[in-house]
Amino acid sequence: MYKEVEFLEFIIKNIVNNKEDVIIERQEDELWVLLTLRVNKDDMWLIIWKNWNTINSLRSILKVLGLKLNKRINLKVLD
Repeated sequence: MYKEVEFLEFIIKNIVNNKEDVIIERQEDELWVLLTLRVNKDDMWLIIWKNWNTINSLRSILKVLGLKLNKRINLKVLD
């Protein structure tokens, strides 16, 4: 498994209540790595809590991880 997927999965599964419903898909092209996150609808409020603060913080951390891995990582959340 890819480091960025493992990292995101670890964080998300420690935030949400329905850990078995966490799905992370990874797509890569020559410019970006796109991580698509799906969680249970009951857990969505934990991800977008207070004006998307949680998800924006995760995006910032993934950008730092991307710098270390020489990749541009973007995170998309599906409901």
